[in-house]
Amino acid sequence: MTVLRKEYNGTVQRQELHRKIWSIADDVRGAVDGWDFKQYILGILFYRFISENMSEYFNKTEHEAGDPTFDYGKISDEEAEEYFRPDTVEEKGFFILPSQLFENVQKNAKNNDNLNTELAQIFKDIEASAIGFPSEPDIKGLFEEVDTRSNKLGATVKEKNQRLADILQGIAELNFGKFEEQDIDAFGDAYEFLISKYASNAGKSGGEFFTPQTVSKLLAKLATEGKTKINKAYDPTCGSGSLLLQMKKEFEQHVIEEGFFGQEINLTNFNLCRMNMFLHNINYNNFSIRRGDTLTNPLHNDEKPFDVIVSNPPYSIKWIGDKDPTLINDDRFAPAGKLAPRSYADYAFIMHSLHYLSSKGRAAIVCFPGIFYRRGAEKTIRKYLVDNNFIDCVIQLPENLFYGTSIATCVLVMAKNKTEHKILFIDATKEFQKETNNNILKNKNITKIVDEFRDRKEEEYFSRYVGIDEIKENDYNLSVSTYVEKEDTREKIDIKVLNKEIAETVKKIDQLRASIDEIVKELGDV
Repeated sequence: MTVLRKEYNGTVQRQELHRKIWSIADDVRGAVDGWDFKQYILGILFYRFISENMSEYFNKTEHEAGDPTFDYGKISDEEAEEYFRPDTVEEKGFFILPSQLFENVQKNAKNNDNLNTELAQIFKDIEASAIGFPSEPDIKGLFEEVDTRSNKLGATVKEKNQRLADILQGIAELNFGKFEEQDIDAFGDAYEFLISKYASNAGKSGGEFFTPQTVSKLLAKLATEGKTKINKAYDPTCGSGSLLLQMKKEFEQHVIEEGFFGQEINLTNFNLCRMNMFLHNINYNNFSIRRGDTLTNPLHNDEKPFDVIVSNPPYSIKWIGDKDPTLINDDRFAPAGKLAPRSYADYAFIMHSLHYLSSKGRAAIVCFPGIFYRRGAEKTIRKYLVDNNFIDCVIQLPENLFYGTSIATCVLVMAKNKTEHKILFIDATKEFQKETNNNILKNKNITKIVDEFRDRKEEEYFSRYVGIDEIKENDYNLSVSTYVEKEDTREKIDIKVLNKEIAETVKKIDQLRASIDEIVKELGDV
């Protein structure tokens, strides 16, 4: 009953969130391109969160100290500077003055002729509050793409202020209580909704930037199945952080001892991921999100190995490959004896993850199906992974799960501590529910997949646990369809029954012809 109530509450909250975001979009439509509009919605949603988070932090302390009426938003900036700034940045990672809180800026926004410049200064001050502290790299540049003085908001200051005030008002009207106590991931849901509305119109592949929450949930459950604690979680292509955040949800009752680590090459998503960490109450000292090219400039060498790795790397993108002769000697790629082809970097990401995986760890990676049967260097790397018993499971997912692509992707699960030299193949192409333009994985679909991953019972047309000899006989082809037979849903025909029916039909035709011949003869005799 609790699960059903949470699912119902989540649906209601999600619908309200979508309705409000689209309402805000109506207010600024025609001025801000949809893809750019996304930055303002998410940036200001984040601004509201950290404002409320800071107020609650101080209010709770003062209430517990014996002042139940204390409200940080109502004290002066001078008092805050004297009594509250010291030690706060060390603890929270940033500081916001009372006058700069979202609630105080929003309530006067409609009448503020300097709104756009004041917001720009507030965002600058929030980032500057971390300078010289350990949190500086986690705060720096967070609001870089929320440009409140951009001409994208309007040609005049008045137009800019009007649209910013409309966005502030819309965000203020979202009434879900505390962010961390919601039955939905508001930030992730807002991002997913905006991606679905604007990705194709903007000429960008949304699937390249965002992993739907239901897919994230599946990967997190696969990666953590059977584990009671892990040292740390890692995503080498972390995007907006949805996979890492699902790890947090999976381990609410357990322990991720050293936090969350990720790398992202795209500036927008790098900023969104850091925002998302704060939005989910992950303190700056419990995450490390770095910006850079994971394949050529990995930035978490000192933090490896990781007990859990979850990832949705870009599918079959180009990379430098053997144009850089030093890469074949890189500890990540050297063991396979071949580099991933320049045109397909998929196995470069896979080998990177394998290298970063601990001896007791597990990696769950979304992959393009072609990597499981293409030949050349990819077959060489595939053979290395199979022969060394690193591949645990291959799962074929339903098509149309991701924004921006309708292909049926796969999940590759790797581990370094397997006891059997076998690989589990799961055909989950029928495990989905259609919703609007995309298919989604419901809880029952995820449960069925994870249960089979854990129990390996094998089910006709759904799963097989295949030995290494059969895989070698199939020339190291790891396509699920090679091992799991598709159910023939065509109508089954009993040949004996059909032949009997044909014989009876022929007999009736012969009788009918004889009758007709008799009638014709009688007519001829008249």
